[in-house]
Amino acid sequence: MAKPIMIQGTMSNVGKSLIAAGLCRIFRQDGYRVAPFKSQNMANNSYITAENLEMGRAQAVQAWACGIEPMVCMNPILLKPTTDMGSQVIVNGEVTGNMYAMDYFKNKKDYIPVIKKAYDGLASRYDIVVIEGAGSPAEINLKADDIVNMGMARMADAPVLLVGDIDRGGVFAQLMGTVMLLEKQERERVRGLVVNKFRGDRRILEPGLEMIEELCGKRVLGVVPYMDVDIEEEDSLAESLEQKVAKGCIDVAVIRLPRISNFTDFQALGAEKDVSVRYVERASGLRRPDMVCIPGTKDTVNDMKWLRASGLEAEIVRLAGEGTPVIGICGGYQMLGGRITDAGGQEGGGEVWGMGLLPVTTRFEPEKLRRNNNGEVARLTGVFSNLSGKKVSGYEIHMGRSFLDAGASSLLLMSDGQDGCCRGNVFGSYLHGIFDQEDFRNALIQILCQRKGIARDAADGFSMESYREAQFDRLAETLRRNLDMEAVYDIMGIK
Repeated sequence: MAKPIMIQGTMSNVGKSLIAAGLCRIFRQDGYRVAPFKSQNMANNSYITAENLEMGRAQAVQAWACGIEPMVCMNPILLKPTTDMGSQVIVNGEVTGNMYAMDYFKNKKDYIPVIKKAYDGLASRYDIVVIEGAGSPAEINLKADDIVNMGMARMADAPVLLVGDIDRGGVFAQLMGTVMLLEKQERERVRGLVVNKFRGDRRILEPGLEMIEELCGKRVLGVVPYMDVDIEEEDSLAESLEQKVAKGCIDVAVIRLPRISNFTDFQALGAEKDVSVRYVERASGLRRPDMVCIPGTKDTVNDMKWLRASGLEAEIVRLAGEGTPVIGICGGYQMLGGRITDAGGQEGGGEVWGMGLLPVTTRFEPEKLRRNNNGEVARLTGVFSNLSGKKVSGYEIHMGRSFLDAGASSLLLMSDGQDGCCRGNVFGSYLHGIFDQEDFRNALIQILCQRKGIARDAADGFSMESYREAQFDRLAETLRRNLDMEAVYDIMGIK
């Protein structure tokens, strides 16, 4: 059976996912067969496996850091918030229905056999399993029948590294308070502390580190600096969503919807040296971008209402009318069309009119469509004509079905049918990951450069896969320099 190590945090967004991904890469570099695991994930940023099953994006990213294909057993339970009070519950990659938070809390112990089977299956095939917790293990109102923090550590008999975020302030109180609120047997599982996101001279921290070690009775195994690595983040607290300023010559404005999902679709665009991706949540912040993108959402109807009330819809329609390219992915595609109907409450429920920029209507259905797909861009005219024939691939994940009006033009010709719609300078598609395709992305950026009257050398050969691998290696190198890996191996019982 695998040797486990678990990463828990003092709160959400302290960097657990990143630390876990870095450890995954280090263990892989050191010759171990390693896999990630998170028993329960709450995020709208998900991924479709090769078996067309749905899992949290963070564990997919960690699997890539391990050099293996993502598998749904790495994240057996995924909660996708649909409202402030409830989520869509996904077990072993398939939707089981929507559930209010209190009902899920009352029944979560029923999922223990599912979690144990998934973890044991992984542990039997790998040398090391890197387990990620969620939120904080010291949420005393949620500790009953815990299945994701100390409950999971107990299930896997895993030692725990506790991570605190110094960038947000109060890291010593975070660490000390968390340890104090743990029960005795839980405190014993915490084998080391990690201070994350540090900026400055570590020597200034030394007195505090010595004091926290004495107060907690736990070693500080590392002070990890604020890392300049571009690795996909998974939820609404992601720092990439705070990017407001255009730094590249091509300015891409992505609408930050309240229930935004799969915003990592735009990472490849933002990684291009000529392109800046910034996130906009107010009409005044939209300005005059070179392209507007509307991402996916877990509640198309209510996010469309928000878009309208915020004034962003009017600005997007105005820009589209002036010729600015506008692109919608998944829920964003639905919003670009006409009537959107969610009569069965598959997401938030209700009905709303979209922006009317595409001749498309959308109806939500009980069964979620999940699939990997590939194909090519249809023969287009106008602004996007140079995209014609470009190969595309990615995955679809949606409850809505969109229907083109008579005479409307599809965007993509896929292996099992047609997808999306294009009219003039506006197009929409259900295909997540479309911008990861190098030829498609280069052609799109070239179109934007030509419209702006600037030259672009597309001969750099930027590959999203190579870029991602380089980021994992940078992450691992930074952790090796700042984390006592010898102590980590010793804690795990690996000599």
